Parts: sequence; structure tokens; C-alpha cells
Amino acid sequence: MTKQQRLYDSMEQGAPLSFSTDTHHSESPNQNTPDESRGNFHCSLVATTTVVLHAPAVSGGQDKISFDLAEYTADVDGIGTLRLLDAIKTCGLINSVKFYQASTSELYGKVQEIPQKETTPFYPRSPYGAAKLYAYWIVVNFREAYNLFAVNGILFNHESPRRGANFVTRKISRSVAKIHLGQLECFSLGNLDAKRDWGHAKDYVEAMWLMLQMEQPEDFVIATGEVHSVREFVEKAFHHIGKTIVWEGKNENEVGRCKETGKIHVTVNHKYYRPTEVDFLQGDCTKAKQKLNWKPKVTFDELVQEMVKADVALMRNNPNA
Repeated sequence: MTKQQRLYDSMEQGAPLSFSTDTHHSESPNQNTPDESRGNFHCSLVATTTVVLHAPAVSGGQDKISFDLAEYTADVDGIGTLRLLDAIKTCGLINSVKFYQASTSELYGKVQEIPQKETTPFYPRSPYGAAKLYAYWIVVNFREAYNLFAVNGILFNHESPRRGANFVTRKISRSVAKIHLGQLECFSLGNLDAKRDWGHAKDYVEAMWLMLQMEQPEDFVIATGEVHSVREFVEKAFHHIGKTIVWEGKNENEVGRCKETGKIHVTVNHKYYRPTEVDFLQGDCTKAKQKLNWKPKVTFDELVQEMVKADVALMRNNPNA
């Protein structure tokens, strides 16, 4: 990614950010993080830009962040997208900028068909999903009204060791790592039976790039096509530290007990449930396979193992990380 290609990300790990530049890694793209609720940044930001990768997010999986910040979520994830698109138009850059919108499988929410593809009707079940629905359609509108090269990447859940700790997958990998190192005995989750299509972020970033290389802009579902429950993620994570989890009880009284030691490592807490749950998401990426020649490379088992291994190393060096 050149110095003229910028990633716009308004939120990271669920916390509002002011304007800054990412310095996490020396080879990171130029990542600008404006507060999307403030429109005055955007014209100056896009003036020297050729590619905009827009990834706004007020989300946090089972932490229900968008429910607690519903109005802010709408401003950031919905209107924030419009502000960037309008800045591109206002600056006269319609013919010189490519715009990628990080859309989401949360658009499907209460799924209307299985698996979900580009033509599946949307039914969002959270303020985050509803705001992203507006963003999706305003991207389509700018593409059709002004001939802007703008695409929606409907990415299903994509994870890595850099996932925010408020997301359920990273909460699991961090907690399992702490248990392995003797820093924690038990942690709580919400809906253990929620099922998701989890892939690796690096595979999905490749798909994002391929979308921007198309002759004509189109929207794509990016997914693995495989479905696993939160319960399975927990079991697999513990497997990678040599522990077997057996489940006892039902509903909020259910616990995950270590078969080898008899210790309870997982409990269920209703506070981690969403007011309206999304129970099942499974993507159909046939279009991406055919038109982008893309397919996921990292398996579910490899993903979980990588996340647990990374968090064990992280927590060993810094238990408070």
C-alpha cells in the first residue's frame, strides 16, 4: 500500500478514537482514525488519496457495545460513511478514487436463507447492523448516481491475534492463555450456541484488495462457508493447551469443566447476551471464488491455534496486556 492509499478506521476494539496515525507496525498502511461524527476532517483527508478503505465499527460481539451506544453507532457506522463519500464528491475525486466499504455479515441478522449470499435479503438485529445497512445502500447509491468506483465487502467474521479483546473470539483466546499460565481460573461468556462463519483476517484483506482490482465495482460476500459455534471455539482453544472441556447444566447454569482437573473454567452470564440475538451466520462466497479467484486458506483449527499461541506468548511477557 503506497503513501497515497489510506485506511480510514473510526473505531478500534470498541473505543472511540480521535484523529491519529497507526504506529503499531512499521509496515502498517497509513491508517487515519478520525471521529466519524465530525465532518470537517474528510475533505483534507481524501485530497491526496487514491484508495479509501473505510472500516468504521462500533461493535463488540456479545459485549453489546452498539446497543449501549446506539446513536453514536448510527453516526459513525452510517453517517460517517456518507461523510467520506460526500468528501470524495465535493473534492472532485469521483474519477480518481476507489472506495472500499467494510460491510458486514451482521446485515443478515435474522437470516432469511442459508447460506447467505449477495442476493440474500437483509434483516439486521442490532444498531450496528442497522447502521451498516444504511452505509451499504449509500455506497450503492454513490456508485450508481456518480459512477464512483465503490464496493461493499460483506465480510463474515474474520479474526486474528490482533482482534479486539471485547470480541468473543479474542476473549476466549486471551482467557484460555491466562488459564494455561495460571493467571486466571474461570471466565464468563454469553450465548454458547451462537454459530458463526469464522475466517482469518489476512485471507479477507486479500479479498478486499482483489475487489479493488476489478474493472467494474461489484459487491462481494467473503466467507469460509464453514460454521462453528462459540462452544466449539472454546473447546478447540482449550484443546490447544492440552485441556478437554466437558459441559454440565443448561442455559445460564451451564458450565465448562476441565475433564483432567475437574475445575470449572467457563460459566454463562446473561449480561453478555444481546437484546436481539443473531443465532446463525454462514456465508456463500461462490461469487468471490468465480470472479476474484479467491478462496480462504487458513482453516478454523489453524486460526484458533494461532490466536491461543499468540496470547500465551503475550500474557507470558505481560500478564496485564
